[in-house]
Amino acid sequence: MNSIIEKITDIITESPAKVCYQNGSVTHTYHDLGQKSDRIANFLQDKFLPEKSPIIIYGGQQFEMLVMFLGAIKAGHPYIPVDDGSDPQRIVQINSVAKPSLVLNWSDASDFGIETPVVSMNELKEAMESENDIYDANKSIGPEDDFYIIFTSGTTGTPKGVQISTNNLSDFVNWVDSKFDYSNETNLMLQAPFSFDLSVFDIYPGLTNGATLTVVDKATTKNFGKLQDAIVDSDFDTWISTPSFFEMCLLFRGFDSMNMPNLNKFIFCGEELTHATAVKLLKKFPKAKLYNTYGPTENTVAITSILIDQDMLNKYDRLPIGYLKSNMNHIIYNFEKDEDGYLTGELLVSGPDVSKGYLNNPVQTEKAFEVINGETFYHTGDMVSEAPDGLLFYKGRTDFQIKMHGYRIELEEVDSMLGNLDQVKQSCTVPLYNNKKQVSKMIAHIVLEDQFKTVDELELNSQIKDELKTTTMDYMIPNVLKFVEQLPISKNGKIDRKALIGEINA
Repeated sequence: MNSIIEKITDIITESPAKVCYQNGSVTHTYHDLGQKSDRIANFLQDKFLPEKSPIIIYGGQQFEMLVMFLGAIKAGHPYIPVDDGSDPQRIVQINSVAKPSLVLNWSDASDFGIETPVVSMNELKEAMESENDIYDANKSIGPEDDFYIIFTSGTTGTPKGVQISTNNLSDFVNWVDSKFDYSNETNLMLQAPFSFDLSVFDIYPGLTNGATLTVVDKATTKNFGKLQDAIVDSDFDTWISTPSFFEMCLLFRGFDSMNMPNLNKFIFCGEELTHATAVKLLKKFPKAKLYNTYGPTENTVAITSILIDQDMLNKYDRLPIGYLKSNMNHIIYNFEKDEDGYLTGELLVSGPDVSKGYLNNPVQTEKAFEVINGETFYHTGDMVSEAPDGLLFYKGRTDFQIKMHGYRIELEEVDSMLGNLDQVKQSCTVPLYNNKKQVSKMIAHIVLEDQFKTVDELELNSQIKDELKTTTMDYMIPNVLKFVEQLPISKNGKIDRKALIGEINA
């Protein structure tokens, strides 16, 4: 049996009328979720697809997407969520790697340019409204089987499908239960696209606890006025997002504990939480719990956590990412000692949440996953330093480390130092390459705090560089400061450093 489905089914039986999904005026109950996903399971099993073959589920953040996710699992098929805002070429690439048996299409798109059979929205609606809800639960996805497969962009240009099993997901859900106190009273803000595994922080820990998922969808996010209303008028109590999305919302009138008394918990994942952002949050929501977490998709969403409070802010300029889950092992690979005597190097992790690898991609799997003393370790590609008590600090990506004039420089460390300055709201530093493919300059793209936007740029330039000289080595100070209104944000709500690197070096 599938432990995740069993837990959700128990909630459906106990609280059928409880709202599980809310998006503006659209609401759906746990009864709706159970009944419709049973019907999709029946519909899929009637197609006699190859056993355990993956299914692409294409759409946005609608309730029906959740129905199809669960229906696929019940029918015995792992699902691959693909966002309907993706480049059309992406589904062609994913299809060629995953070789799915079917595409469930909850969108207006009709021709994907692939030979895989596509089920239209109308057919899916008919299935969800039918009376046929009997399916063979013995064929459902089991503990060791893939539950979902999320495709990352991959540095090779070809997307890689990260396989997450039921056991991987159950381990994550149990950890969330132990750390973040979800319950049937919890109302979670679900903003991340379903193709981004940050959304899993809401979906499965939420549904297995009988929580309400309050969706802030793409159409809302793209409209500043709509987004402000959706956030400030909401009644969710738990916020889950990247720090960049939260920073965007800081501009909203009424975004504080006075106007939003229910909002008492913030969980950040997906990118680095800066000291400056944490200070602003605790100023606006002084009684809220603020958690910083970290984890690669290959490790099932998140593997570390730490409560960030005033003591933590006083102690650290660059905030820790927390302590690893207690049932995991780790190695600091190719380590050196930093100025505090902490081991610093690439983080390798093993444990029950480590993916079995990339779907149909043995070459990339072998590169990223290594068996050491009988345990499979994942090479995260993230540099960390570790305090003697096991507290971890993020030091940047191995692929965002550059060499300039003989010095190794972590671009994210440069941004961390910039972020500590009063003038800087956000920054993203990127390398400029010469015709010999060597780094000739570092260019920092800076979004200023509002009160500094009227200051002369030349004056700001010298101010910022002078202040950096008091805290850092000369070779780590960006050569060029470029003041911008906003930084490019990826579909997953992260600052898109690679887009800026491409733009600067075009």
